[in-house]
Amino acid sequence: MIEKIREEIKKYFVDVNPCHDMMHTERVMSLARHIAEKEGADLEIVELSALLHDVARKIQDESQGKICHAEKGAEMAREILARHGYPLEKIEQVVHGIATHRFRSDKIPQTPEAKVLSDADNLDAIGAIGIGRAFSFSGHRGSFVHISDFDSENPAEEYGPRDCAYREFSVKLKKIKDKMFTDEGKRIAAERHEFMVEFFNRIQKEVQGDL
Repeated sequence: MIEKIREEIKKYFVDVNPCHDMMHTERVMSLARHIAEKEGADLEIVELSALLHDVARKIQDESQGKICHAEKGAEMAREILARHGYPLEKIEQVVHGIATHRFRSDKIPQTPEAKVLSDADNLDAIGAIGIGRAFSFSGHRGSFVHISDFDSENPAEEYGPRDCAYREFSVKLKKIKDKMFTDEGKRIAAERHEFMVEFFNRIQKEVQGDL
């Protein structure tokens, strides 16, 4: 069923922002499997939740953020899984994970599987891959490569020319390590966070001519 759903949902990732493309979904699935095995979570629920967690991402982007991809994605996942004959009680577990996975949401994941999905999705936003995604996002929006005088106390607006990777790190990414729910997620996040700190400290020195 996972393979059938994977093929079915590829249409939702055509011409999406590369930060949330199908490769992002596959990376989240790999991370989620790893964390689920360490934490003893239900692997089937975790895999389906990860596979479907961003099916509504393009809808959110096209609505300029007016539609929440977590909420809409949960609705779409319920319909997709029901059509494939997945048991109702398991569908609701998948739906809960998708509805609560978003970093900016005030909804808190309550089940082990939902916590695994949240951690896996957040982890893909930090570390080396997180830096790559941040630069990809800023380039996609036409932002500067780097703003050395960025003011974290008075950050620039999102989607503007100063919405660079360093802004994303200062406003969001550096907080992710404190948003982990699982022990394994916390362990991985700590290492990835240190890598980001070292990278942005280095780039600051380079653009200022110190290195």
